[in-house]
Amino acid sequence: MDTTQISAQDTAVNGLASRGMLAVLVAQFLSAMADNLLFVAAIALLKTAAHGEALLPLLQVVFVAAFIVLAPYVGPVADAFPKGRVMLYANLIKLLGALMILFGANSLLGYAIAGIGAAIYSPAKYGILTQLVHPERLVKANGLLEGSTIAAILLGVLAGGWLTDQSVVLAVAVSAGMYLLAALVNLGIPRLPVIHRFVRHELAHLPKQFIHNLVVLWRIGDVRFAIIGTSLFWGMGASLRLLIFAWVPVALSLLDNQAPANLMGLMSIGIVVGAGLAAVSVLLEQANRAILGGLALGPLIVLLAPMHAFVPAAVILMLVGVAGGYFVVPLNALLQERGHETIGAGRTLAVQNFFENLAMLGMAGVYFLAIEAGMNPVAVAYGFGAVVTLGMAALAVWRLRGGRPN
Repeated sequence: MDTTQISAQDTAVNGLASRGMLAVLVAQFLSAMADNLLFVAAIALLKTAAHGEALLPLLQVVFVAAFIVLAPYVGPVADAFPKGRVMLYANLIKLLGALMILFGANSLLGYAIAGIGAAIYSPAKYGILTQLVHPERLVKANGLLEGSTIAAILLGVLAGGWLTDQSVVLAVAVSAGMYLLAALVNLGIPRLPVIHRFVRHELAHLPKQFIHNLVVLWRIGDVRFAIIGTSLFWGMGASLRLLIFAWVPVALSLLDNQAPANLMGLMSIGIVVGAGLAAVSVLLEQANRAILGGLALGPLIVLLAPMHAFVPAAVILMLVGVAGGYFVVPLNALLQERGHETIGAGRTLAVQNFFENLAMLGMAGVYFLAIEAGMNPVAVAYGFGAVVTLGMAALAVWRLRGGRPN
């Protein structure tokens, strides 16, 4: 018998302190840091191209396209194989995308390949938590994972801003090296039991099964709340980080890559703080408390739009991060637990990713149209904040009328 084959019950005994959990956190840190290094480097490359500013939203479009197209498949893959190995192969695909950019391929194409790896990686990295910790520790485990992710985003964008101002090639090379390290760390994750096996002839039926899973989950009130909430948050976050790179030169008159990267880093610190607050103060059955964080997001973005000084902008973006972290962590935990009880965590995360990336695609599309219509970044920020405010208010009213988590 393979000595690395261990049961979910065995891993849950060790919980947050297990070897598997530590390996997941370290691998996630490395992979997420590489993601953000590559993101900043790709932006720097596009800004040097003709009509580069108009191409920035397309960077988000090509990345999330893989999440949408592969949505029926990545959840079953995450549940049909040991999740640590799924994470390993996903990091190798990300590595391929970085190497393509490094050796001269179109940055949009290379970033799209990295998006394929990210689409495969995401259900596995979250779904594995339900096999490593007991349900009552799931919010804390999510807090640790989100904290690891956001710390990596912080260092990734800061390092990316500095490295791209020195050499874009160096930034891409460092991201490739970190993907390789993440893949090696993935080897340290124990070989956990497979949740839902599938056979090859079932592959053609996966889109139909995905729609079935979507319908099953959508009938659960907690799941609808969590999916809509996280989709609003990540759609907002993805467009906001693109907007920052366009807004900073216009509003703050800072033309380097380091300034917007620093602001993104400060927002990431805020998300770590918010995730930590949620982990220690919000239980699974208290997920409605997360709404407070969501309601603060839109007004803060509106407040950011007219800023002309770095320090006030930094404070506001840090507060955006705190509100976002407090909002998204309980919703992720709620969704994972309800999904684990019904169709499996991997399949649930695939449905979640589908909706989140539809939201990212939609917001990136609106951003692209706003640029094509001639709106300046300050006006876009005002409109963006208003949309987020209305969306979160509608979610809050709908949820509170529906009562407590079921």
